[in-house]
Amino acid sequence: MARDDKGVNDFVEQSAAAMTAAGFPRMPARVLMALMVAEGPGLTAQELGDRLGASAAAISGAVRYLQTVRMIRRVSQPGSRRDLYELPEDSWYTASIGKNALYDLIEQLAAKAVVSIDDPASAASKRVQEMSDFFVFIQRRLPEVLEEWEAERARSAR
Repeated sequence: MARDDKGVNDFVEQSAAAMTAAGFPRMPARVLMALMVAEGPGLTAQELGDRLGASAAAISGAVRYLQTVRMIRRVSQPGSRRDLYELPEDSWYTASIGKNALYDLIEQLAAKAVVSIDDPASAASKRVQEMSDFFVFIQRRLPEVLEEWEAERARSAR
C-alpha cells in the first residue's frame, strides 16, 4: 500500500492545530508533527521548511524552541554544514515529561506564593497550596507512570 501523503499532511496540520489550541506554539507543533511522520531519522531545516511551506526564520525559531523543551535534538552531519533535527530515542512525549524541570519549578514557586500570601485560610492560599500539592504528587508519581508506559511499549512490541 502506498503512503497517503495527503492523509499524512492532514495528520501533521490537524495534530499541530490541536496542540496549538491547547497552548503549544503553532510552528513548533507543526515541526514536531513533521518529524513524527518523517521516514528517516530526522530532517534538516531546509527539508522542514519545504515540507511545511515555512520560512527559514520560522523553522529556526521552532527548532530552537523544541530543543529548549527537549522534544527534539540537533545532530551534526559529518561532512555537511546542515544539521539534522530528530526526535529523541525515547519518544518525545516521554522525554519531555520525564526530563522536564517545569513541574519542580512550578511547585517551588507555588510554595513561595503560599508563604507570601501568609493566610492559610484565604481562598488564594488554598488554591495555590493545592497547585503546589498537585505538582508534588505529579513528581512523585511520574517515574512510576513512565515505568508502566515502558512496560506497555515492550508488551506492544512483541
